[in-house]
Amino acid sequence: MTRSAEQSALHVVVSGAGGLIGSELVPRLSRAGYRVTRLTRGPAGPGTITWDPANSRLDPAQLAGVAAVIHLAGENVGARWTPARKARIRDSRVGGTRLLSKALAGLPRPPRVLISSSAVGIYGNRGSAVLTETSPPGDPKRSFLTAVCLDWEAAAEPARAAGIRVVHPRFGVVLSRRGGALAKLLLPFRLGLGGTLGSGWQWMSWISVDDAVSAILHTLIDERLEGPVNVTSPEAVTNRDFVGTLGRVLGRPTLVPIPAGVLRLIFGEMAQSTMLDSARVEPEKLLRAGYQFQHPDLERALRHVLGVPGQ
Repeated sequence: MTRSAEQSALHVVVSGAGGLIGSELVPRLSRAGYRVTRLTRGPAGPGTITWDPANSRLDPAQLAGVAAVIHLAGENVGARWTPARKARIRDSRVGGTRLLSKALAGLPRPPRVLISSSAVGIYGNRGSAVLTETSPPGDPKRSFLTAVCLDWEAAAEPARAAGIRVVHPRFGVVLSRRGGALAKLLLPFRLGLGGTLGSGWQWMSWISVDDAVSAILHTLIDERLEGPVNVTSPEAVTNRDFVGTLGRVLGRPTLVPIPAGVLRLIFGEMAQSTMLDSARVEPEKLLRAGYQFQHPDLERALRHVLGVPGQ
């Protein structure tokens, strides 16, 4: 392999590089020897490619010669879903993925792999049933998130049809003190106001941010992995167990449950899909591919991401 070919093989484009996962992923890629280019809606600069997915603007020529694309961009779902926000959630995922996959498919030398995000919301509200990548999705008529995830994954079809290996990491709740669901819980829990959400018996599929990043790197290099890949810990927990464990890690009581009706009143439709629905997801493909979880146990994962030593 020539020097230029070797450099090309290590060139990765990342969208959503400033997000919860992307901000941890980019340094890891750089330390591993990859040349990283950020796909951004901001102004152009060194190491960046500018695009405007809302207006379907992306110059395919800027993607020429890249070996892989990791597509993490998407509107935050963690706020009350007004009609305008729901449109942004859908358009940022479906429209952006379609625009990107079409651009990659039209290149003379497409990248070897497109890792395009998805989420366990695709499974909908499934009670205590164990869900793997072969499990059917939920009913899109009953869940906005399920409908979005189905169309989100389908939007990568142009890349798939062009022979690009497409991977859809279906992320569970990503645990990080820097953002996401866990960061929002820290203040009320530290004030002693933590408690179960609704009945507390709904299953929660989670993943430490370190494992989320490592799983992406694993799918990047393991050519056996394609299609949906559940990126969750092998040890899902109920919300009741999650709350109890977080309280124990923080050394705080968890005696203030929040009824489902109150959550729906405050957060509307978003509460049902992100707080009350139950999905017990297992990372079957990652386990079969030999991925070794750094933090399969919830308490150890929480202590790690929060910097709280074990007892």
